[in-house]
Amino acid sequence: MLVAVQLPDMDGPSFQSSLDELERLVSTLGYRTVGRVTQSRASLAPGAVLGEGKLLELAALTGGSGHTGTTVPRTLDKARLRRLEEEDEGPEERPEGEEEGQVAQVELVAVDHEISPSQARNLERATGAPVLDRTGVIIEIFHHHARSREARLQVEIARLAYTAPRLRESPTGKERQRGRGAGEAALELDRRKIRDRIAELREELAAAQAMHSVRRAHRQDARRVALVGYTNAGKSSLMRALTGSEVYVEDKLFATLDTTVRALHPEVKPRILVSDTVGFIKKLPHDLVASFKSTLDEALEASHLLHVVDASDPGWPAQLQVTRDVLAEIGADAVPTTLVLNKSDRLTDEARRALSAEFPEAWLVSAKDPEDIAALRLRIVGLFERAYVERTFLVPYSAQRLVAEMHEQGRVLHEEYGEDGVTVRWSATAPAVARMEAALRPES
Repeated sequence: MLVAVQLPDMDGPSFQSSLDELERLVSTLGYRTVGRVTQSRASLAPGAVLGEGKLLELAALTGGSGHTGTTVPRTLDKARLRRLEEEDEGPEERPEGEEEGQVAQVELVAVDHEISPSQARNLERATGAPVLDRTGVIIEIFHHHARSREARLQVEIARLAYTAPRLRESPTGKERQRGRGAGEAALELDRRKIRDRIAELREELAAAQAMHSVRRAHRQDARRVALVGYTNAGKSSLMRALTGSEVYVEDKLFATLDTTVRALHPEVKPRILVSDTVGFIKKLPHDLVASFKSTLDEALEASHLLHVVDASDPGWPAQLQVTRDVLAEIGADAVPTTLVLNKSDRLTDEARRALSAEFPEAWLVSAKDPEDIAALRLRIVGLFERAYVERTFLVPYSAQRLVAEMHEQGRVLHEEYGEDGVTVRWSATAPAVARMEAALRPES
């Protein structure tokens, strides 16, 4: 069951879009949404997010008591029920496939806000079902999808940090209390264990990140492109198409949590490395951004960013801004960026023309179209080669190794063999050309 409050600063379409995204998030966790309970309020109710009347409606759908305390409330008379319903704005949305008066089997109440531990506890008491706020849902998805050791460490740190303040609200914690003093001692012991565990995990993560930094240092002189963007924008599909690698692809939010680096295929000289990064989402928990900072450093250290959006999603401009905000948070907003409008195969011809006219500098592509991928590959190569400078060198036969280096470090446009050596017309970066000039300069 989805729960959300429309606050004054959120318009109707944005509110519905956020709820739709929450439904996709819980779907990624394996749940099927059976209904939504929404309300318009000036702020979240401090007790249990919803007003009293809406809380009773939610409880009726989940089989709960509707009461947030420890005692069972007296039966409400019809007049009070009617008054409460009139106070709460927003119609109830009945679960799909449920008849009036029938209670759905609700295994999770997902709230589209960040809520306090006490609000979560009160909602659980009122509904009789486990409650997760948006942050909790995202952390659980990360926990299920993390594959590499580094990603698992990052997620576990964020998960424990999220869990620690909620220990007081845990029913299992209450069951262990035997008198006030014993209960408080057990709670503090649990919290200390969590703090110690987080410290251990951070040490392990620091070691893993050190190894990761060594690998990145080996690639420092390489030409690197990072795919960044909102979750499920199609970055992994583009990665697979551009590199010919078996990158994990699934039509779910946060299918990719681990940074993958592969060479552009077919390979060019010098090689261009393409990295796929974790997707972003609005209201991404700060702890997760902090935990995944080393992963996001791939974007920070890239030569160029390809900012991928799902052009078939009407909300992609807002998603684009979310990604820009996160990139600015990690200091990657200064890296040169190109907008890639992905999933063009889902657009009408008219929509494609409109996007091309509105964003002439953007690249409109479909990861499923081989012609689009071939053109995209040439454009990526062009990103680097447009900064090349062209020079002609006479390389003596005694220094033929330099010709091989030219093939590795740039583009050899022409070779001509003469009596004194090989005349090579070469296009490369200015630093590479300067190094070649120094290597061929006659010794005084």
